[in-house]
Amino acid sequence: MKNAPVFALSQAVHLLPPKKGNARNSEGDFARLKDGRILFAYSRYNSDSSHDDATCDVAGLFSDDNGLHFSEDPVILVPASAHNTLNLMSVSLLRLQSGKLALFYLCKVGAFSEGYMRIANEEETAFGEAIKCFPVQDECYYVINNARVVQMSDGRLLIPAARHRLVENADGSMHGEYFADCRVYGSDDEGKTWQDMSGLIKMPNPGYSRTGLQVPGLLELPVGRLYQYFRTDRMFQFESFSSDRGATWSTPIPSRFTAPESPMLIRRNPYSGKYYAFWNPVPLYNGRLDPQTKWIHAGRNPFVMAVSENGLDFSEYTVIENEPEHGYCYPAVYFLGEKEMLLSYCSGGPEDDMCLTKTTIRRIILE
Repeated sequence: MKNAPVFALSQAVHLLPPKKGNARNSEGDFARLKDGRILFAYSRYNSDSSHDDATCDVAGLFSDDNGLHFSEDPVILVPASAHNTLNLMSVSLLRLQSGKLALFYLCKVGAFSEGYMRIANEEETAFGEAIKCFPVQDECYYVINNARVVQMSDGRLLIPAARHRLVENADGSMHGEYFADCRVYGSDDEGKTWQDMSGLIKMPNPGYSRTGLQVPGLLELPVGRLYQYFRTDRMFQFESFSSDRGATWSTPIPSRFTAPESPMLIRRNPYSGKYYAFWNPVPLYNGRLDPQTKWIHAGRNPFVMAVSENGLDFSEYTVIENEPEHGYCYPAVYFLGEKEMLLSYCSGGPEDDMCLTKTTIRRIILE
């Protein structure tokens, strides 16, 4: 397949810009509720700081007209205080094979982080008790990002997590090293218990990389193999394969997807069976960027989409957004039909302080 997707409609239906006391809205995911509404859950920061570790809750907006409009006032789905901490972020929503709706997020506790899952109640108006998806195994900081949790066709749940080694600061405090390896955590009982499925997945020739393997994502291919992709600083998303349900992985190598240090998302449309990839190509490396604006968007422009019949061979891309000096990243997608989808992504620019502080929800209809 070589032809790029063609848009019959591409329209921003909702914007979540930063404001006083709410310096950042980012990293979300979608699900349809039993009553027909669409839920968009996201990281809502509740102070004047947009730093990754600033105070943040998991919030939700609702659409009762199939994604044409979303509610203006957010509902707090899980407050950080429920974990006696300050920061919950990076939301994934997943309709399990049993029909239950699961919410996943990252909980930051001091220098460490933990992944949690909650199941919605029968009416899907609230989420139940928190289940820890992965424990602190070592002196490391683990990161799961938004829209990352997948359920295989055989029912196994998988969460890819980046592992950052903790190092000590001069004052004795700890921080996560920027370089990352990865682990894949799994559950065969719909999240009641979890285990490390893969051991460490490492970057080849790590001395040539500052990032290692960051923001891992997973996809089940038609033949039953698993495909994992990673953000790197090597001008490409790296890729790895597993043929044993996530237990062992091939050595990560550069994929066909050129990219700056920015996350990618690949998802299968259940209505058409086609696979859609969302990412940023490589303008960070072509000399366009200057030091004064680099921190605003980090080369995450343009934001593009490509399509595949098999999850491996993708078309040329179509540009979704490319407004100068804006950055576009951390996408999530919800398919409304064979040719219609909702897409969320960070979209900030100079007026928003940086790309991570503003989120756009966009409705796309394909020709």
